[in-house]
Amino acid sequence: MAFGDLTRIGTNLQSMDSLRTLQKSNNELGMRQLRLATGSKINRAEDDSAGYSIATKLQSKVRGQAQALSNVGDAKSMLTIAEGSLNTVMEILQTMKEKTVQAANDTMSSTERTAIDNQLDALSNEITDILGDSKFNNTSLFTSTAFKFQVGESSSDSFSVTVGTMSVTQLSVATANINVSSAANATGLLSSIDSAITTISNKLGGIGDSQKRLTFKQDALGIAINNNEAARSRIADADFAKEQMEIVKLQILQQTGTAAVAQANSAPQSVLSLF
Repeated sequence: MAFGDLTRIGTNLQSMDSLRTLQKSNNELGMRQLRLATGSKINRAEDDSAGYSIATKLQSKVRGQAQALSNVGDAKSMLTIAEGSLNTVMEILQTMKEKTVQAANDTMSSTERTAIDNQLDALSNEITDILGDSKFNNTSLFTSTAFKFQVGESSSDSFSVTVGTMSVTQLSVATANINVSSAANATGLLSSIDSAITTISNKLGGIGDSQKRLTFKQDALGIAINNNEAARSRIADADFAKEQMEIVKLQILQQTGTAAVAQANSAPQSVLSLF
């Protein structure tokens, strides 16, 4: 720092140094007040270029994980719809088995068997309606072999679930397969219904396994979001207590700097005493 001679008034170095220090205090005070206004310690890349880069990457990661968390929720909702439909189909199959067992008894007359046959046909048609109406966002759940879900912020974080195609024909309980006109025919149909129940049960088990895995991914994403957000906050968020403490110090420096400039400006007037 240069020091001027007060007997030379052409250049007032004391005033220039005081003004430069005052401007520095004003600039830093403005920066601290901006941090309090925005809540961010890094408002421009020049504030901390390395911290800005790291915080930006962490923020991008958090936003990607937050969307992945929403994707997991949608995936679970889709599987819940499929599960509900299959549970209803299971109830219908159990009703069909009950009626078929009834028809397999030789105490049934032909009239009663016809009534049971008609009821079984209606139940079969209802299964077709339920499977056809099982949709999520206009996507049929039982006409596609697999669904792929993005469950992370990385391109490799995907999760596939195979719901599988499903129909009364595949389950062998279509109206063409239903015949309880005799006890022997009813007994044969029982085997098909039992096989259909096993198929639906296995399908429900597979959906349950996928839902459980999605729940684990949901929990892991929630923890990761919290941890990454905490890391970003330590780098980019303003510490209000510290900033307020610095502001008090800078306000004092601002006042003393203003006084120093005023004194330095008046000092050359002492030369007049020489005349």
